[in-house]
Amino acid sequence: MAKAPTDADLNALDITDAEAAEINAIAHPLVADLAPDADDSLVRIDATADGVVFITINRPAKKNAFDAATIGALHEAFESLHGADHVRVVFVRGAGGTFSAGADLGWMRDAADWSESDNRDDAMDLARMLKALYDIPALTVALVEGAAMGGGAGLVAACDRAVAVAGTRFAFSEVKLGLIPATIAPYVIEAVGARRARALFATGELFTADQALGFGLVDQVVASAGDLDGVVQGLADAMKACAPGAVGDAKRLVHDVAGQEIDHGLLAETARRIARARVSEEGQEGVRAFLDKRKPRWAE
Repeated sequence: MAKAPTDADLNALDITDAEAAEINAIAHPLVADLAPDADDSLVRIDATADGVVFITINRPAKKNAFDAATIGALHEAFESLHGADHVRVVFVRGAGGTFSAGADLGWMRDAADWSESDNRDDAMDLARMLKALYDIPALTVALVEGAAMGGGAGLVAACDRAVAVAGTRFAFSEVKLGLIPATIAPYVIEAVGARRARALFATGELFTADQALGFGLVDQVVASAGDLDGVVQGLADAMKACAPGAVGDAKRLVHDVAGQEIDHGLLAETARRIARARVSEEGQEGVRAFLDKRKPRWAE
């Protein structure tokens, strides 16, 4: 008879607390001082006056693993940004030098005793959280340190961009537990393609930040966590030049056009969208500012 798996077997994140702490924590100069009770939150939201937002999974003792409460807090945080017109860029990160170890072991134990219906409802909470991240109008960027396993790697895939620190490890290890990476699949497949996703899902193998870059799961690898400061500053500055409403519309355009047949209906729809953009307040201001050789209002 097979031996029952231990906690160590179940936890795909094979790094010690000391190793995780050794990976430099992110300390961004753009963020104002945290509120005194900020560390009591499962998820922290920090913002600057000029529209830069940081969402931090704040369970460092659990390597930022997901449980029902954390998923709910992330969902609420992501939903709160859907109507925030002033937000230019959203950075998603984990506290304490690890992005996310995936599923919390206690949560997994509980789920093993639930009915299929209860498990379906629980899985829908995770699915809705990922969709809420995917639907944020502003540019979303994952800042990935230490490890991103299972659902944590799915969170990376649901962002528009991802930057990983060299040495970060990734895996979709669900099959090693007799499970499948179902709720994260749409985002991972979009990021890496169907063939690569099949191989990563079927093997559950660990892969490096450089491999993740080659797969398309991340867009940039930096040498150390300290180098993330420059990435953050550069993207924050770059997004200030972009009209917030147009950014959201451009993201929706990709979502609506991807995979569609290039027929008359698609031609008409894309023509309708650019026409609407040209007569919009942002479109008028952007073109007039360019012709007048000045900055548009959103870039001042």
